Amino acid sequence: MPSLVLEGGTFRPIFSAGAMDALLDLGLEFDYVIGVSAGICNGFSYVSKQKKRNLEVVRQFRHDKRYMGKRHYLKEHSLFGIDFIYNQIPNTLIPFDYKTFMENPCQIRVGVTNVESGKCEYLDGKMTDKTNVMLQATCAIPFVFPAIKIGKNKYYDGGLSDPIPIKKAIKDGNRKHLILLTRTKEYRKELNKSTKMAAKAIRHIYPKLETILLNRHLLYNDTVAFCDKLEAEGSAVVLRPSYELDSMEKDIEQLNKNYEAGYQLVMENQERIRQLFDEEEE
Repeated sequence: MPSLVLEGGTFRPIFSAGAMDALLDLGLEFDYVIGVSAGICNGFSYVSKQKKRNLEVVRQFRHDKRYMGKRHYLKEHSLFGIDFIYNQIPNTLIPFDYKTFMENPCQIRVGVTNVESGKCEYLDGKMTDKTNVMLQATCAIPFVFPAIKIGKNKYYDGGLSDPIPIKKAIKDGNRKHLILLTRTKEYRKELNKSTKMAAKAIRHIYPKLETILLNRHLLYNDTVAFCDKLEAEGSAVVLRPSYELDSMEKDIEQLNKNYEAGYQLVMENQERIRQLFDEEEE
C-alpha cells in the first residue's frame, strides 16, 4: 500500500492541509499516514475527512490570545495554549469527528521523541484521547512546550529525532509514497546559534537530546536527499511549496496562500499520485 508522509513545521504544514483537502476532493484516501508535529495534527483531519477544518482553525484562532502568547507560560509552561488547542478547539469550537476518524481503516502513526533515549517512537493515532495528549507530545518543541507525559515516559516533538518519517513508512511495508514537505526544494537546514544554545541548556535535563539537537540538521538534510532519491527512482511523489513560509507566520493571507498552493499542487500532480495506488494493485 502507498503511504502518506507528513513533515511538521508549526504553521508551515498549512501547505500540507491544502494538499490533503485536494486528496479528499479527488477521492484519494491513503491507508497509511505517518508524520510529526503539526503535519500529523493536520493529518488527523484528513483521516476524519473534514475538509478545510485545519484552515478554519488557523483563520479563526491564529491571532486569538487563547491560542498562543507568553502568558501561557505562567499556567501551562508553554507559548501555546495547550488546553485551548488540544481540548477546547477539537471538542467544542471546531469539533473533530472522532467517530469517522476511528471508523476509518487507515493506519495513522504519530512520531514522538522519547526524552530519555532520544529516539523516535511511533504511536498508534487511533489510541488518541479526547485531550489529544499524543498530539501535544508530537508538537512539544523544547522550551516552547513542556515535555508531555504518556504512560511512564515523557516526550518531545517527533521532528527532533525523525523530521520526515519516510524510513519508518518503508519499514512498515509501504512501497510507494506521497511525501508532503513544508520547505522549498532549495532549503537545507544549518546548525545555528539558537540550536546550539538549546542543546547546551537541555543537556543538564535530558542529556541524550543534546546530540539530537546538534546533529538534527545533518539528519534532516540526509532525509530530504533520500526522499528525492526515492522520487527519482519512481517510488515516491514529493510535493513541497515553491516559496518559504515562516514557521510562526502571522499573516492570514499568506497562510491561506500556502494552503491554496498545496491544494493546487496536488491537483496538478493527481495522475502521478494516482499511479502510486495503481502500481500497488498490480
